[in-house]
Amino acid sequence: MIKEYSMAEARNQFAAIVHDLKTTPSIQLTRRGKPVAMLLAMEEYERLAAGKAGFWNSYQAFRASVDLAEMEIDPAIFGGLRDPSPGFCPILRA
Repeated sequence: MIKEYSMAEARNQFAAIVHDLKTTPSIQLTRRGKPVAMLLAMEEYERLAAGKAGFWNSYQAFRASVDLAEMEIDPAIFGGLRDPSPGFCPILRA
């Protein structure tokens, strides 16, 4: 069962809640009875974050492992899929 504290309790008992993370991997924070955040023990965070390559590294690994020509996929098929315009930015167009 996940330990749960309201935001008011968390504000008033922060040090004790952090101390609870020594015995539980995560603690849920609620506002008006609804979950709004999770506190994680460092070990739990490191476990969850371990082995995550990130988008660019994953993309590079994919490109290195997949030969589009071997799969009979013409790279030109991807041309024109991305809109090259800078998009709308109300601040810059004011």
